[in-house]
Amino acid sequence: METPKPVTISELRRLREAGEKIACLTCYDASFALIEDRAGVDLVLVGDSLGMVIHGRSTTTAVTVDDIVYHCRALRPSLKRAFLVADMPFLSFATRDRALDAAQKMMQEGGAAMVKLEGGREQADIVEYLTVRGVPVCAHLGLQPQQIHKMGVFKVQGRETAAAEAMVHDAEALQQAGADLLLLECIPAALGKRIARKSKVPVIGIGAGPDVDGQILVLHDILNISPAFAQGRKPRFVRNFMDGSGDIETAIRNYVRAVKDHSYPAAEHCFA
Repeated sequence: METPKPVTISELRRLREAGEKIACLTCYDASFALIEDRAGVDLVLVGDSLGMVIHGRSTTTAVTVDDIVYHCRALRPSLKRAFLVADMPFLSFATRDRALDAAQKMMQEGGAAMVKLEGGREQADIVEYLTVRGVPVCAHLGLQPQQIHKMGVFKVQGRETAAAEAMVHDAEALQQAGADLLLLECIPAALGKRIARKSKVPVIGIGAGPDVDGQILVLHDILNISPAFAQGRKPRFVRNFMDGSGDIETAIRNYVRAVKDHSYPAAEHCFA
């Protein structure tokens, strides 16, 4: 059996240029990584969402760099094809030195191929500092879960004209600083489309509409086992892929297929 060719940044760019959607999913352990890789997931994210779905916390802010490294190291051997991205936890990129130290651990010890950090143009200096030193970066705009204690509540971002314009400028600034990917979370579909069209790098969405270059969801959400669901908190953009699938691998394959054939996200998963 032929060994699958590993996905790289160049391949993600090629998928974008070819008009093929990029299917992304979170993952936290070896067993699920094996299934996701086999099911055709292009990009796997060890997200700080693990604080909520694995550790049972109410927010992501308690997650540490060592937590991310541990989970990256656990699943990395199972990935033969998928591109591995690691979340930079709360305040781990507050300074240049802290960001570089965290990225070094995630890549050297965890085996990540890219790090992801939240924030707009205020993080451009950190992004540039990392990228010129060979660290690929995914920038995260829109809803930023690490800011929950400041925001007070999770809500759609970029609905007001000023906020939308600021996000467009943030996306440009982060690309100029060297970001290789953009992730947009919980924003109006029209804004997601606007940013994706202006972008020179692949744009991945979670609740950002159908016109971005790819989609990402939390693994536990698509399997309908997220702890938040028991509390009646199910985001609009989530779809239960276990429904009618029969088993976990089929559910993940159905998710990948739905992203690739543009049937997910549908109108009911989008924000106006």
